[in-house]
Amino acid sequence: MSKKQKKVLWRIVIAAVLLVVLSLMPWESLIPTEGLRTWLLLALYLVPYFIIGYDILRKAVLGIVHGEIFDESFLMAVATVGAMCLSDYREGVAVMLFYQIGELFQAVAVGKSRRNITALMDIRPDYANIFSEDGQIEKVDPEDVEIGTVILVSPGEKIPIDGEVVEGQASLNTSALTGESMPREVSVGDMVISGCVNQSGVLKIRTTKEFGESTVSKILELVENSSMKKSRTENFITRFAKYYTPAVCYGALALALLPPIVNLLLGNTPGWGGWVTRALTFLVISCPCALVISIPLSFFGGIGGASAQGILVKGSNYLEALSQTKYMVFDKTGTLTKGNFQVTDLCPAEGVTEEELLELAAYVECYSNHPISKSLKEAFGQEPDANKVTDVSEIAGHGLKARVDGRMVCAGNDKLMRAEGIAYKQEADVVGTVVHVAAEGCYLGYILISDVLKETAAQAMTDLKTAGVKRLVMLTGDSAAVAQQVGGALGVDEIHSELLPGDKVEQVERLLAEKRPKEKLAFVGDGINDAPVLSRADIGIAMGALGSDAAIEAADVVLMDDDPAKIALAMRISRKCLGIVYQNIVFALGVKAICLVLGAFGIANMWMAIFADVGVMVLAVLNAIRCLKIKK
Repeated sequence: MSKKQKKVLWRIVIAAVLLVVLSLMPWESLIPTEGLRTWLLLALYLVPYFIIGYDILRKAVLGIVHGEIFDESFLMAVATVGAMCLSDYREGVAVMLFYQIGELFQAVAVGKSRRNITALMDIRPDYANIFSEDGQIEKVDPEDVEIGTVILVSPGEKIPIDGEVVEGQASLNTSALTGESMPREVSVGDMVISGCVNQSGVLKIRTTKEFGESTVSKILELVENSSMKKSRTENFITRFAKYYTPAVCYGALALALLPPIVNLLLGNTPGWGGWVTRALTFLVISCPCALVISIPLSFFGGIGGASAQGILVKGSNYLEALSQTKYMVFDKTGTLTKGNFQVTDLCPAEGVTEEELLELAAYVECYSNHPISKSLKEAFGQEPDANKVTDVSEIAGHGLKARVDGRMVCAGNDKLMRAEGIAYKQEADVVGTVVHVAAEGCYLGYILISDVLKETAAQAMTDLKTAGVKRLVMLTGDSAAVAQQVGGALGVDEIHSELLPGDKVEQVERLLAEKRPKEKLAFVGDGINDAPVLSRADIGIAMGALGSDAAIEAADVVLMDDDPAKIALAMRISRKCLGIVYQNIVFALGVKAICLVLGAFGIANMWMAIFADVGVMVLAVLNAIRCLKIKK
């Protein structure tokens, strides 16, 4: 609780104690004279009234001065001042007291929701450690660090800027970015992103971006701007309150004046006091704060809850749209697959072991930096002894030849085997990159290298179907064979392969034309070539941890840990948030409508009005807080 909130709490406590004491005192026996008693009670009740309500009265006056008359402060001021003028001192103080209790409760609830988002602000680094000219460590503002500077990150410190590890190894806590508690191990050559906390080991990192372009800055910018993009429901409530509040004010004025005037014309007693009391009660009941506060708070809570799970939503309009998503279109590489090559199968010839096949391939490829060569060396699991390798020659488009311990070894594709006159064997339905290996003209077998599916990709497709997505579509620039294998393994409904970036946009345009008007289409991608189609879809979802800056910039939702299973979670968060919003709208309007009718007919008193205003607001805010609680 902030200092300001604590101050309000003390005012509430003091005013409540004074109100109770004044209400329990036997005033009639203490001061028999009615006139004196009335003036004394007014003076005494004004003390707790001003203690609890001076800021509301000030806001009301400032609103009138600035031409913004019809707001909650104005309604509360008119209702309570009117009650005091009608000698309903206790009710006047009580209305202001309970209104302030509701406001404090709402402020605390908003603070709780905001902390879920602003916890992300903790990822903002305070400094960066650089080496001065004399070799000493110097703390500087991260914004002053240039690209290519080597920075030092000790255990317990945040990585201030994106870069590449050039020395050391450590475990990184990425929970503030991804929502995942599992640490990430990094060592020399690994790329690291800002905002992670170094848990162990000292790292030297060469920066690859300026601070303003680093991951932490991008995330903070997305979060800070999310409240600017309002959902259709929020905009409706804003417009509704704009017309509703003046309408009920004029309605209350008519209720206070018209019936007494009609009574006068009919020759009856006007009964001004009773009708004014009804009008004041009507005003308190009509206050729209339950809707004005709880609806934005629900969306704010939904965005906060999503951010805690590593899902950044750029605005409540996108959170709302997720609940209506019926078409989900995916890029393949880096989105459904890991985007890096791995050895997925070893097929040695008769009399050859898998270990021998892989070892010879790794030795031949030991000098190459090609992604396929790297995957072979990673699968081998140890650094090949380069002294054993001589006479290395690379044949463009074919593969490599080299002497390994005096034996001439070839490793490459079909073209290399044919060029060397080596009879080779390969299964017809193999999908992926095949590396054939032969030694001294003798065929030893082949190694299959392919992009592997993300562990959660298949479950993500199942979850999306369960969430009500009608069609799952995969678009890829890969070959038809690879696309069919991946799509078939995941259970995708529609597969389109060998596409250029422009072709992907055309496919999305076709799907947008096919869907119903209220249905939404989401595209999920990670690469720079996905930026155009991310922008064209109703909702663009980018893979944030490894995705390109262009894709993240173009997207509406960013998954910080590249996990496709988080999409279904985002949809659940969206639907839960929308459900709570609609519950609050129906509940608030329903209770207020009933109480307004009862107030107009004189059945509802000021205490019922307090419940209709503050009580409904508290219940709506409590309901809205549920948006923060997200089950994975």
